[in-house]
Amino acid sequence: VIAKAPVAGQVKTRLSPPCTPEQAAQVAAAALADTLAAVDEVARRSGARRVLLLEGERQEWMPAAFDVVAQRGDGLEQRLCNGFVDLGPGVIIGMETPHVTASLADAIAAARHGVDTIGLATDGGYWMIGLCAASVAIANDLFDGVPMSRTHTGLAQLRRMHSHGRQVRLLPMARDLDTIADLAAIAESGRTGSLATLAARVLADIL
Repeated sequence: VIAKAPVAGQVKTRLSPPCTPEQAAQVAAAALADTLAAVDEVARRSGARRVLLLEGERQEWMPAAFDVVAQRGDGLEQRLCNGFVDLGPGVIIGMETPHVTASLADAIAAARHGVDTIGLATDGGYWMIGLCAASVAIANDLFDGVPMSRTHTGLAQLRRMHSHGRQVRLLPMARDLDTIADLAAIAESGRTGSLATLAARVLADIL
């Protein structure tokens, strides 16, 4: 799981306003907690190593079952690339998609069998990417110069992988959590977990 430590003023800044920086950090913490719990369940079944690829300091509530590895690099493309270089083949997912982590077991199995995976996001990015050992060996080529945080980031990443002859399996598309509209969608989704509960409470406070 790649994430920023949920510190007020440093995470989910596009929620503020209307959220306060403290509320945005609470939302980030709830999203990360739900995602870590979902990933933990998948990892226990698949035997995969659980890693939190973290920007910032580990917080006491973060589960001990996860190894914490510091992110390296300036941009997100470098941080993703270095995550694979440092950790080897596997799957990296964002901190706010617990609702689709059931697909991760397929992604882990694919990486073990030489197949890459990507899950595109509705905003044009991607919520996860999985690389097999052969792709990790050329990770710099797969990430260098791929534009991040754009409406075409996901497609650009997929095209880059295909341009290097990689076999890529698409996982289900998912919605990220960046804006207040995204937060409202979560509150209305009927999901279980702390994120949906908090989303409803935060929206009630600001509306």
